[in-house]
Amino acid sequence: MSIYERMNPGFRDLKGGLFSAVSKADVGNVADEMAKRGVDMLSWADPFQPDQVLPERVRRRAAEALDSGEAIHYTTPIGSHDLKAAIAKKLHAFNQLAVEPDRNILITPGSDSGLLFAMMPFLCPGDEVLVPDPSYPSNFLNPSLLGAKAVPVPLNEEKGFALEVDAFRARLTERTKMVLLTNPNNPTGTVFTREELTALADFIVTNDLILVVDQAFEDSVFDGREMVTMASLPGMWERTVSVFSISKGMGLSGFRVGYVVADDHILDVMYGSAVNVIGATNTAFQLAAIEAFADLSFLEEYREIFDRRRKRVYELLHDIPGVRMQLPQATFLTWLDVRALGTAPEVSAWLLEHARVFINDGTAYGPQGAGHLRLVHGCYRDDQRIYDAVERMRNALIALAQQKGIT
Repeated sequence: MSIYERMNPGFRDLKGGLFSAVSKADVGNVADEMAKRGVDMLSWADPFQPDQVLPERVRRRAAEALDSGEAIHYTTPIGSHDLKAAIAKKLHAFNQLAVEPDRNILITPGSDSGLLFAMMPFLCPGDEVLVPDPSYPSNFLNPSLLGAKAVPVPLNEEKGFALEVDAFRARLTERTKMVLLTNPNNPTGTVFTREELTALADFIVTNDLILVVDQAFEDSVFDGREMVTMASLPGMWERTVSVFSISKGMGLSGFRVGYVVADDHILDVMYGSAVNVIGATNTAFQLAAIEAFADLSFLEEYREIFDRRRKRVYELLHDIPGVRMQLPQATFLTWLDVRALGTAPEVSAWLLEHARVFINDGTAYGPQGAGHLRLVHGCYRDDQRIYDAVERMRNALIALAQQKGIT
């Protein structure tokens, strides 16, 4: 029996790049290798990476924590009370959630670990999880790691990747336990409407399901669209685990601070297992995050940057023969349909060779990700570096279309 046959089935087929090539920027050392080759990395959802954007007052607080010795020691595994108190104020003002800091909030070392931890108390082998498709790759992988099964629910691309409850209803079985949602959606940049989410909430309540919702991109919503927090809808608080991040809209990805919000009956169980699953989040960066939450005005500058970039990227790419795309409603992500030009691996390889740009193959984002690419236009601090890279993409894609006789 091989070592792999001894592994949990959810893990045994995973590849980290040690024995075979991988194409995901966040697996193995792909990003480091591409950077060494002088490739523009428009693939990692890390705002302004690798450039300096840290607000001075936030940097200063982290440095003070190191200089004073505060950062040497743990906080409790459930997180700093002061940070949770600051987050509670934000949740009340922005998310319409009235919470108690020490009963309804758990600090995690980033939202990725928080997302997996949010599912762990609920999922058992054989359970099924309804996941909008396309969606964040972890939404498909995490249930498998826990012995459950992710069931893709297609989003309607012709209707702007809208949520349609009938599609969820058609995939409901006696094994369905959870709906797993990312809103705004990664990779499509869609902001689900109150009407769509209310209908989904009714479906979840009627069928006595659990909702885990990832709101990592909630800070970057455009054109006056409403950002609805699912946990605030009638009947949803007691059955929803919400996962948040300071990595995306706040641009503090290296801090590795996220937070989970839920009813205290759920949080009590998570508090009881936090030390075993996540340990304690970095002390210095929890203290710095308190300073960030004290004044969130810097978010507006970032929103303005992401807003103008999404529009310019759309201008550069939307009219290329063989390429279909929609202007993203949120995030700093652009989702490209390149099926007319080839498979996603083929087109991404073409762009790497002819434009020196590395972007995400859409295959990992669900079955509907086939033939699509995810472009991150939130990288780098200089707008022009992004525009130059996307202009090279434009020229390379036009050349590919001409080669294939697409006009």
